[in-house]
Amino acid sequence: MRRVRERKKGERHIRTCQKNGRDRVSDDIKKSRLAVLSCHLTAGSSVMASEEEKALAAAPSDSPTIFDKIINKEIPATVVYEDDKVLAFRDIAPQAPTHILIIPKNKDGLTGLSKAEERHTEILGHLLYTAKLVAKQEGLEDGFRIVINDGPQGCQSVYHIHVHLLGGRQMNWPPG
Repeated sequence: MRRVRERKKGERHIRTCQKNGRDRVSDDIKKSRLAVLSCHLTAGSSVMASEEEKALAAAPSDSPTIFDKIINKEIPATVVYEDDKVLAFRDIAPQAPTHILIIPKNKDGLTGLSKAEERHTEILGHLLYTAKLVAKQEGLEDGFRIVINDGPQGCQSVYHIHVHLLGGRQMNWPPG
């Protein structure tokens, strides 16, 4: 049975989801960041609505994204993998015990999957191959999920293509 509890005094997150009596927000997230998680809430909930609102408000632009700032080391991130083409780092609001974002270092106009052109095939393949390498490095031998959100209805909130690598628990179906 899923329970959603309100924040306790001193906690910095708004709401968190508990399954099997275990809190799904890590202690370091509670202490260091405002974490608003959807936790499989219904589409009418205020937490889910805020995530949808963020995605609907986001739009592709020529301005640097938060991911560009992470690549340029202007914003800190917990990097788990890096090569000359991609960067992989832990999500600050994880939706699973393991939640890693994999991004190309050079956006090259690839704001979302729907914007991909034939010239992007190599980097798209490299993103997926990197996801496989990182999954192995993270010990996800029993399986994992790959997600690419695209556009407003796909709940894309950062217009710099990125792959979500999720694992460390049994995933549910259907996902959305």
